[in-house]
Amino acid sequence: MSEHSVWSYSAVLMGSPILLKLFSHDEALASRVFSLIKQYEDLFTVNRANSQVMDINHAAGRHPVIVSRPVYELIKCAKAASQLPGSAFNLAIGPLVKLWRIGFKGDSVPDADEIAARLCITRPQDVILDDAATSVFLAQPGMEIDLGAIAKGFIADRVRDYLHQQGISDGLINLGGNVQTLGSPQGGWIIGVKKPFAAGDALVGSIEVVNKSVVTSGTYERYFEQDGKLWHHILDPRSGYPLNNELDSVTVISTDSLDGDIWTTLLFGLGVEKGCALLRQRQDIEAIFVSKNREITLSSRRQFHFTPLDASYRLTDCTA
Repeated sequence: MSEHSVWSYSAVLMGSPILLKLFSHDEALASRVFSLIKQYEDLFTVNRANSQVMDINHAAGRHPVIVSRPVYELIKCAKAASQLPGSAFNLAIGPLVKLWRIGFKGDSVPDADEIAARLCITRPQDVILDDAATSVFLAQPGMEIDLGAIAKGFIADRVRDYLHQQGISDGLINLGGNVQTLGSPQGGWIIGVKKPFAAGDALVGSIEVVNKSVVTSGTYERYFEQDGKLWHHILDPRSGYPLNNELDSVTVISTDSLDGDIWTTLLFGLGVEKGCALLRQRQDIEAIFVSKNREITLSSRRQFHFTPLDASYRLTDCTA
């Protein structure tokens, strides 16, 4: 085989298909990578009764829970993102996620009174952290942390770091919406940007990156329709309802996938104009906005090359 041959390894973890690409055949390394992902999934998941995060949730309103350093640091990071002014990110959004059940059997639009009641127990400031003890206390009964919006990014970065420790300079890990790349084989990695609500693998464009994370969040990923309206899974913690603006998807290009997770949510909440204004202050974060009106807006092109692939979309940038 040629020196540029790629070996692909796959598994289903965290409810998503996981893909690892390497430039050498190493099933043992792939197995260790998948085991590492599973270890972190077991710490963070809220989809099973037992995990460190679920231990915190079960103790809500009663007592603090001491957790491992990775869990504590991720919760601390998520709380900081949740308390940014006007943030659409909220680590305490668990009660609303469970109420809507979007992507799970039985999803439907809840009563307004139920949503209002859940909003009262989703305040990030009620997540009390103790750095010395690495303990987490949810101050109100019924509170629930949900790290689903940030855990994949954290894990993708840990896989990247592990591969570097194993001497791997070129590779890719795709955790289902979170892609972390290593190196620059043949000039860079080509990552597709999905066409919202399109069948199959239709793309609006592709980007070429080197040593970057690419994270996409879109309304088309999980949704249901009721009374002629589409209800998607990206909830606005300020209203309790799915975010309703001009966006179908946001793709963030950054060094760390953790930043990608946080910024896709922040930018979704801001919309294109305010999102572009905020990104002008960050040289290390770039984004691709795909709007309902078939417009693709690029924040800049410092860290990636974008190739449009659908002529029905108009390409603009944040300076337009």
